Amino acid sequence: MRGRLLFVLFAEIARVDRAAMSLGAPDVDPDFREPRVVVEQPDDVGLLARRELPPVRVPCQVEPSSFEALHMVGAGNEPRSQVQVVLHFRDLEERGLVDAASGRALLAPGDRLTGFYDLAGKLVQAADLYVVEARPVGFGFGLLHPRRNLLLLVLEARAASVRGDAG
Repeated sequence: MRGRLLFVLFAEIARVDRAAMSLGAPDVDPDFREPRVVVEQPDDVGLLARRELPPVRVPCQVEPSSFEALHMVGAGNEPRSQVQVVLHFRDLEERGLVDAASGRALLAPGDRLTGFYDLAGKLVQAADLYVVEARPVGFGFGLLHPRRNLLLLVLEARAASVRGDAG
């Protein structure tokens, strides 16, 4: 017996295409090992050079800690959010989001939550939050054959700003 989620919504998650974002790519920062913000002119708004796999919707249980809390910065305000999402490994397995060899979930830090949807597919809440932690938190109820059953994703807002070239 692996249990089930409560108050189910669907989380739409866009995973980083790690193969396309290899360290040798010109739009990946070699120091921070993340996509650079690319600008043509120094005063332009930059575009994040991030490559993502097509988004996938996964049933989840949402546990918001804070959502768009006010955080003042020198140039105005920057809302801070932290949301925890509980996913069931059964749903991840059905969607091919578990590595068959290691048994690890393929959702990882750097992946992006785009929104929450109801069971009918209607948008409930748009979001732009990034996975900062992904860890198994439950190992089922079976005594004879215990199996991991829950994955906790901790998601936070992340400000993207232009970084100057180091060279």
